[in-house]
Amino acid sequence: MLAEHAPRLAPPRAKVVLLAVLGLAAVLAAALYAWRSQPSAEPLPPPPTTAPALPTPPTPQPTAPSLIVHVTGKVRRPGVITLPAGSRVTDAVAAAGGVKKGATTGPLNLARRLIDGEQIVVGAPHTAAAQPPLTADSPPGAPINLNTATAEQLDTLPGVGEVLARRIVDYRESHGGFRDVAQLQDVSGIGDSKYADLKDKVTV
Repeated sequence: MLAEHAPRLAPPRAKVVLLAVLGLAAVLAAALYAWRSQPSAEPLPPPPTTAPALPTPPTPQPTAPSLIVHVTGKVRRPGVITLPAGSRVTDAVAAAGGVKKGATTGPLNLARRLIDGEQIVVGAPHTAAAQPPLTADSPPGAPINLNTATAEQLDTLPGVGEVLARRIVDYRESHGGFRDVAQLQDVSGIGDSKYADLKDKVTV
């Protein structure tokens, strides 16, 4: 009788199996949740592609204006010489090798600005080199060359006196010579009317 009424402490086998299955399912569910909760690494975007920098072409340097003169006389290397615009007689003499031993430059004004196309005679007598080289005597009425005429020759032009002739020579020396007759209008004292009287009587 006592054996029949003793408490049944052990659960049935089916319940044990069910509890085991439920426990395993709970563990799997927790593991799955934890796995899905992990942050996923996103792929980094590819670095931006930049075109290779092209080499910058060198900036062309402006060509300095030049002038050509003929140096002759008592120099070591006489001949035709190219010099930068604005050069002076002393630069031309130096470019020709300097004065020969025992010679002098004579009456040359070494500080005078050069004129394109002129001839420089080094060591010439005073009468031949006191002024910038002149062209051969022109026939009466021929145009006067603004780049080679002396102030005395310019003084013979209509309406040009000693003062204006000197201004023309000064302009010529400070600007490297006249390149166009129209530049006469840039000389102080030569207006439209005077230029109209002179333009056919001069040349460059």
